[in-house]
Amino acid sequence: MAGRDDTPSGQQHSEQRVFFEFTRLGQQVRVAAIDEATGTEVVIICPPQLGQPQMQRMALQKLRHKLGLPQDPPPPPVRSGKYA
Repeated sequence: MAGRDDTPSGQQHSEQRVFFEFTRLGQQVRVAAIDEATGTEVVIICPPQLGQPQMQRMALQKLRHKLGLPQDPPPPPVRSGKYA
């Protein structure tokens, strides 16, 4: 999966490419996220019920934290309530 950091026009922007590797280990999935530019790798272990997009998002957040990059904002909280 490749991501791009957008900057205002006229400024140079950098492109960050991240590779993901999924390995099933019994009742768990090992997800490795590798930054192409630096070769930095992080690993998380997840239950397979999470689904690939959520596993990628978690691994990417851990990689961005390790690289000292700004984090994506957390998703809005789910509010329980009554609906008509």
